[in-house]
Amino acid sequence: MAMKSARLYPQAGLSARLEARYPKPMTMARQPMQKSPDISALAPGERIEAPFVIVEAKHGQSRNGPYWGLTLQNATGRIEAKMWSPQSLAFEDIPTGRLALVFGQVGSFRDQNQITVERLELVEPADLDLDMAEFVPASQRSPEDMLAEIHELCRAHLVHKPWKDLCRRILADKDIRNRLLAAAGAKTVHHAYLGGLLEHTLSVIRLCMAVCDQYPYLDRQVIFTAALVHDLGKAWELSGELDNEYTDEGRLLGHIVLSLEKIAPFLDKAEDLDPALIMHLKHIVVSHHGEYEFGSPRRPKTPEAFVLHHADNLDAKLNMIRETQGQDQEGAWSAYNRYLERFLYNPRRSPDGQGNKCGQESEKKGGHQCLLPLKA
Repeated sequence: MAMKSARLYPQAGLSARLEARYPKPMTMARQPMQKSPDISALAPGERIEAPFVIVEAKHGQSRNGPYWGLTLQNATGRIEAKMWSPQSLAFEDIPTGRLALVFGQVGSFRDQNQITVERLELVEPADLDLDMAEFVPASQRSPEDMLAEIHELCRAHLVHKPWKDLCRRILADKDIRNRLLAAAGAKTVHHAYLGGLLEHTLSVIRLCMAVCDQYPYLDRQVIFTAALVHDLGKAWELSGELDNEYTDEGRLLGHIVLSLEKIAPFLDKAEDLDPALIMHLKHIVVSHHGEYEFGSPRRPKTPEAFVLHHADNLDAKLNMIRETQGQDQEGAWSAYNRYLERFLYNPRRSPDGQGNKCGQESEKKGGHQCLLPLKA
């Protein structure tokens, strides 16, 4: 899913972590190469001679012979690519998570840009004088800032000491903290970039607290805790590396099971936490996908479980819509979004009273986004 602009953490930590994993040799001569382009700005007919990360490679057969279907990535997003016969015959296998020099031309398929690959060269990152952060999409906000805001919300909303202590211990765990700072929110569908998991978690917490303001009878304490940990398992479900691939435990267990597994040791030590409250927390987490067909082991059966499910779904959907409408497009309609199964219309925006279009200039200045009404 392409993104409107590059998302790079403002600190140097991301680049340093990637350079440590993919070190550059001291003596190798650097090859001059076109910088990896802004994917959202590509146009049909444009020539491509640039590096990308291969995040997906599927071998197929057409009437004209075998081909490779590829998904290419850099920090600005992802784009589909096809390598047809006879070029495809040169590869028995194309590994994912590898850096490749791609030579070809941008075309259009089903209203979406697609690169026709004329030549592809697998290279080691050290072979090119590149900043590896150019190939990893990341949140517009630094993970450290988002984690700090979650800590502040914890202090502001949690008044039941056992819940507050539980959340603090979870957030203070070194392994959990390090994984959260680098985790994506998903592989492809929503928040699929580094820092995406924290961005999604923070947004869901804020949505849930807003709903609790409207409906004071809700158990704000358990909803907050569930919102904090509902997707925690994604930090282990996905590798978080260049290809952001599913791990073995991610494929075999899934993030809902992993979320419960990761908080279990903390719950075991929470001797002052009522077992009935713990059971409710677990129910909210296991039911947050809402329906069995969406991978939910149980459907929501408490008001708080319904709140988390709809807040989670709303934030995911709005992220998908924003990413789709963020692509440069001709006219008011977006390209077809296969996850939402529809085209999306970009309507005229109402002025916000200060001469700005709602949600645009105010966000650039650090203001709040426009809030959309929740519907049943």
